[in-house]
Amino acid sequence: MVVLIAIFLVTSERQSSQGPSSTERPGPPGSGPLTIVSMGDSTLSGEGAGDYTHGTDGKNGDWCHRSSHAAVKQTNLPKVTARVNLACSGAGAEDVALGSGTHYTEVSQARQLKQLIEDDHRVAAIVVAVGANNDPHFTDTINRCFQAWLYPSRSSCRQQLGNEFSDRVEDMIPKVVTALEDIRQVLDEAGYEPGDTDIVLQSYASPLSPDIPENLRNLNGCPFRTGDLRWMHSTAVTALSDGLRKAAEKADVRFLDLSHAGNGHEACTGGRDASSEWFRRLTIEWDNLTEVERADHALQESFHPNRRGHAQYGRCLTEFFAMGVDTGACVPGEDGRLHAVDSLSTT
Repeated sequence: MVVLIAIFLVTSERQSSQGPSSTERPGPPGSGPLTIVSMGDSTLSGEGAGDYTHGTDGKNGDWCHRSSHAAVKQTNLPKVTARVNLACSGAGAEDVALGSGTHYTEVSQARQLKQLIEDDHRVAAIVVAVGANNDPHFTDTINRCFQAWLYPSRSSCRQQLGNEFSDRVEDMIPKVVTALEDIRQVLDEAGYEPGDTDIVLQSYASPLSPDIPENLRNLNGCPFRTGDLRWMHSTAVTALSDGLRKAAEKADVRFLDLSHAGNGHEACTGGRDASSEWFRRLTIEWDNLTEVERADHALQESFHPNRRGHAQYGRCLTEFFAMGVDTGACVPGEDGRLHAVDSLSTT
């Protein structure tokens, strides 16, 4: 199904006596730079990493929060010289798919991809992270877990959502498939052939773990109940990843499982020393609270990958794109870094 990006620029080993076959292609059509593109939501936009491009940090209503430290900017693929980030914080599958709607004032990412190709970028690789903001409402799930901690008399978020979460994931799958098929449609209409572009759908890591110090289970760090964190870390994130795996299979794209990616590096697991953590703790942008139009976004960075996390994602993506497998996973290695492995080795 997939060829490595390096193959795009290598001539076939099977040549006739007159030279290369006339059916050989040097890679994606066009003459511009070989390009990797990220599409989807906050996991790839760079939310939590800071240094957001000025136009995506609330200016004129655009809160996509695209960071110069986003994972796609940390990738290093053979012959790829351009790294373009189309992902937007809070985006759902409908914001990636072809459509006439807008998200944070921006047209759909598939339409932006079309424009990128028309601008003569030769898109050799695309990484997509989307679905959590659809039926699973993962951000709302985290908020419900916070509310359960804040109001002890309330039932746990595990009790509120546990019975329905898997159904939500199932409802998400066809929407993600449609988004991936629309990406493929854009490529097809631009004259791309199968194998010209390596498409990867990745899942999500748990930003939180039940293994956090009690003195950080508050507004200074990670205000959640232990049972809720255990459910989110093991059950909810795994179910979401399994659903996205199904979507990747249906859309015939590669799949990268991140459900184990944050293990040991979640928010607050470092105690007093947060240097080993790859996710933001509860984060309040106090300056945003002084402006009415920015106040709703004061907590937007909370429990998203930080700069270290996005850098580790970029490392794993680089390794996975070079692997000749359709399905893999990102797991922390003994060297303390995130690495791509065959997904079977994580079970």
